[in-house]
Amino acid sequence: MDDFSDLLIISEEETGQRLDKILANRFQEIKSRSYFQYLIEQKKVLLNGDPVKKRTLLKCGDQIEIQFICLPELSLAPEAIPLNIIFEDESMLIVNKPAGMVVHPAVGNWSGTFVNALLYHCKDLESRFTTEKSTPSTVRPGIVHRLDKDTTGLLIAAKTSEAHEKLSALFFTRKIYKEYLAVCIGNPGTLTINRPIGRNPSCYKQMAVVQQGGKEAVTHCKTLAYNGKLAFVSLELQTGRTHQIRVHLQSQGTPVLGDPVYGNLKINQSFNLQTQMLHAHCLRFTHPLTQELLEFKAPLPTKMEEFYKNIFL
Repeated sequence: MDDFSDLLIISEEETGQRLDKILANRFQEIKSRSYFQYLIEQKKVLLNGDPVKKRTLLKCGDQIEIQFICLPELSLAPEAIPLNIIFEDESMLIVNKPAGMVVHPAVGNWSGTFVNALLYHCKDLESRFTTEKSTPSTVRPGIVHRLDKDTTGLLIAAKTSEAHEKLSALFFTRKIYKEYLAVCIGNPGTLTINRPIGRNPSCYKQMAVVQQGGKEAVTHCKTLAYNGKLAFVSLELQTGRTHQIRVHLQSQGTPVLGDPVYGNLKINQSFNLQTQMLHAHCLRFTHPLTQELLEFKAPLPTKMEEFYKNIFL
């Protein structure tokens, strides 16, 4: 099985920070901080050629080499939650995720997640991601990317550790085309939004466009319809930062309609919306094992489709 590795250089802004924190910030679109702590414990992260501790404080110019490996997972309860499966083979499956479904267990959502449904659908999934030397530290078997709880649309899951590693590599190297559809307040037009995203300094649970310490974030936006107040837009993600579309559209002054965090609450209430109008519509990539070019499109969820017909047609 091929491993996926990467080499990075510590910047001046990262000097004095903990290694696990730096890695989690650098690779937000793939993994969590706990994943990098696990890699460090397994000696899969080298500092200037030598194994390192997660609490090590780094200096500008330090070289970090990372070997990405599949993460052993905690035992979870399979749950008979229906999945709208768009595609499935021996190595992966792609589903059309509904609004309200959390992708993986976390504080406040230990059940009813996509992972619980995945474990039920793929009876031996946990065993495929577990080795005799496993030291479980997370609860995400098969997950290679995420969608927000209330974002609908296409979600990929790996069914084997080999597929997991290779799909993660495709996401990291930006070789997966990702297109979203959204309704937003106002008209962003057709443009490329290239603004770095990082933690909101005034609210750690939120993301924001930041001047310092953020990560590159690029969104290509195209307005498909506009009625004078609301726009129906297509959004291609060149990068995959947390809440990227929602933050970028907010930064343009055209937030996603229904977004309870980054949107306009007064306008959301006027349409009686408690969830954002954001849908992962299209994925296009080369199958990491068969090398077949694949493209999938998920239809708009019923509520969003009805809204589109009533407002823009």
